[in-house]
Amino acid sequence: MCTLSHAFDNAGLASVAIVSVRGQAEAIAPPRALYCNFPLGRPLGRPRDPAYQRRVLDAALGLLERTDGPIIEDFPDVIADEADAPLALALPPRNDPDAHPAVAEARGLRPAWEHTRETTGTTQVGRVVSPDDIADAITLFARVADEEEHWKFAAWPGRDLLATLMDIRLFYEEAAFALADDLPGAHQTDAWFYESTEMGRLLRRFQVVVESQDPPFGGAAYLLPAYQQERGTNA
Repeated sequence: MCTLSHAFDNAGLASVAIVSVRGQAEAIAPPRALYCNFPLGRPLGRPRDPAYQRRVLDAALGLLERTDGPIIEDFPDVIADEADAPLALALPPRNDPDAHPAVAEARGLRPAWEHTRETTGTTQVGRVVSPDDIADAITLFARVADEEEHWKFAAWPGRDLLATLMDIRLFYEEAAFALADDLPGAHQTDAWFYESTEMGRLLRRFQVVVESQDPPFGGAAYLLPAYQQERGTNA
């Protein structure tokens, strides 16, 4: 965004950038920038608050009158990132006691996921795993974590372990939107997924196993975000 601001201004078009990382803006020195100390992914601050978002936009557009750049103005409010605060969600009951806990959990979440899809009219699930096959995909992770199968020979959908995990995570995230009382904070669904679900517990065991198998899974470091790697197993 800061680089584009230079390009626009050089072409004679006044521009202003809304930035979330002040250090990067200082390094690039755009003609005009409004620094908003908000969680990443929420450049306008509070979701579902048009009046607040208008305040941010008004502050940014007000900088277009400035010709003494490069300048970086600070928006006066600070919104704390809730990445370390998992959602507190009541998970649906698991109706299949014979299934792996993570598989039963995912099946129980299906109605919540359906509600989100019907409400939004779309879903991000389906890159390599269809919603109908989420439970089968989780079963692959369980078999490897229980050392019943080697990660290299498991029948990963699309032959892509990480893409399979992404579809599972998105399924959980979309289900969480239906279970939450309000729109979750930035990264709260991630923290909930990795810290409070059976799938999150399974994934931690899975990571340990695939790192020790021969050959080890080269993408093991990407199974959990860096801030979750530091927290260890939550079993």
